[in-house]
Amino acid sequence: MNFSLIYLANRFFYRLFDFFHHWYVDGSRVFFHHFISFLERLDRYFAVKITVRYFFRPLYGDYTIMGRVLGVFFRSARILIGSAVYLFFSAIFLVVYFLWLLVPAILILYVIRAK
Repeated sequence: MNFSLIYLANRFFYRLFDFFHHWYVDGSRVFFHHFISFLERLDRYFAVKITVRYFFRPLYGDYTIMGRVLGVFFRSARILIGSAVYLFFSAIFLVVYFLWLLVPAILILYVIRAK
């Protein structure tokens, strides 16, 4: 009888710690994987990395002075807009992530206050 109570208590604490490990460690890993995948999909539209790499090259192979000047302006605008969009969605993901981290604590406090 004594052994079964120890076993049940051991399994209870094991599952409790396993839940928090799953929620925080594994869940954070999946969350950030989705976040990076989302940024990669955004980069298909804004192509900030490629735009920075070819910043001083002429736009569309137009090697005239006008093509070189317009290329810098268009690429600058594309980098600024893309960076603003990345920053906006990063802020949203960060807020959602912090709210997601707080869910177990909020539920525990809710249960404690309900008594």
